[in-house]
Amino acid sequence: MKLIGKHIACLCFLFFLISCSSASEDVSEGTVEKELNNEERIIATTVAAAEIFAELNIDLVGVPTTYKGLPERYDGIKEIGNPMSPDMELIKSLSPTHVYSVTTLQSDLEEIFERTNIPASFLNFQSLEDMLLEIEVIGSMHNRSKEAEELIKSLEQQLSQSEQKVEGKQSPKVLILLGVPGSYLVATEHSYIGDLVKRAGGTNIVQGETVEYLASNTEYLQQANPDVILRAAHGMPEEVIEMFDHKFATDDIWKHFDAVKNDRVYDLEEELFPTTGNLAVGRAMDVLVDFLYR
Repeated sequence: MKLIGKHIACLCFLFFLISCSSASEDVSEGTVEKELNNEERIIATTVAAAEIFAELNIDLVGVPTTYKGLPERYDGIKEIGNPMSPDMELIKSLSPTHVYSVTTLQSDLEEIFERTNIPASFLNFQSLEDMLLEIEVIGSMHNRSKEAEELIKSLEQQLSQSEQKVEGKQSPKVLILLGVPGSYLVATEHSYIGDLVKRAGGTNIVQGETVEYLASNTEYLQQANPDVILRAAHGMPEEVIEMFDHKFATDDIWKHFDAVKNDRVYDLEEELFPTTGNLAVGRAMDVLVDFLYR
């Protein structure tokens, strides 16, 4: 993985610096670590990444511009623009040593980062397992292994509690719709929300796919006849929910879904159910368990 390769290279560089510094009898190991940490200038371009860095007690010099709340630790920190289109000139002016985005935006941003000589890495938060691995790597990279271990343990405990609640229950068939202004897609089990549904004991009606999202084919979806329909609104949530409501009311085929007949259609709050993993996973799983087994 390109990200892991970058991390290993950085770790080797850090170890080299520490080895060189230890040759001086006047500098203690603790002082060396402090100086190395002070040299780091880290920018997180997404909310999920910023939240994780805050939990690991890592300072940032740049954070994303967002309507969502950011950790208080970063009050007053420079905003660098929308995660999908960060301000490259502003980022460069902050002289970062590390810039973190996410793999879901890599195809859009990687070339731009490389062209502007910005040291960017892309965190894989596309599943819970991937996110936990990335937390471990971040902790190792930035001298926060203990904090990373504690955070991972906490998240795993939350997941375990939710999974125990559904043991022995019949698995409901689930359709997940990801809506953005003007359109929507069907989420497979390879999407982040699909991964949550699977962990909550649900069975995604779309099987055998390797991608995260598919174009909607309502006739096929109706034949699969899901027990539950989950609607995730992103971008402009209120507008997207209005779009969903309009389609469900005016497109006759939706009236034939058992989930619609039985009032088992639920809208997912964007902050709990983003397109990539975040630290709200415990609360998100509680909500899912409630929706799937009512």
